[in-house]
Amino acid sequence: MKLIVGLGNPGKEYENTRHNMGFMVIDEFASMIDVDFNKEGFKGIYAKFKLDDEDIILFKPMTYMNLSGEAVLAISQFYKIKTEDMLIIFDDMAIKPGELRLRLSGSSGGQKGMQNIIDLLKTDEIKRIRVGIGEPIFDSINHVLGKPTGEEKAKIDIAIKNAANAIKVYLNKDFTAAMNRYSGGLKR
Repeated sequence: MKLIVGLGNPGKEYENTRHNMGFMVIDEFASMIDVDFNKEGFKGIYAKFKLDDEDIILFKPMTYMNLSGEAVLAISQFYKIKTEDMLIIFDDMAIKPGELRLRLSGSSGGQKGMQNIIDLLKTDEIKRIRVGIGEPIFDSINHVLGKPTGEEKAKIDIAIKNAANAIKVYLNKDFTAAMNRYSGGLKR
């Protein structure tokens, strides 16, 4: 069984903000494969489907970003999902808008949702897709909770599609193939 988690904040006021890249990517992937988030539990909403006899769970924690680990811990314990079968998708200010970084492990890079997951699961050996949102000009809180526009939005829209395609490659081949194809700059 695999668990794919998109991080974000629940609520209309956070829709389409930079901090909700994880939600946007996982929504894009669910749309690509025609799956609905029709289950509620474990402090989140999720979809469960089969791919080649393997159960896959797409999960969006509804705990707010900084407590994402509580939801991830709850669902992973219930379904007995190992950390090596998890993939977390989240925004990253240290990466240019539209770029992706796929990694097998590592620090949270200061992203508080990912840090909470690392803390509660007691490991940083978790696959992740980091979606670039760029550095703030002034205030990081207003930056992450703001909505991208113009050229930045166009780049981020491509990154969301690329990240969703990276999930597809991960599930159909493996994570290394997804890293080789999608980590780095814009790809169409």
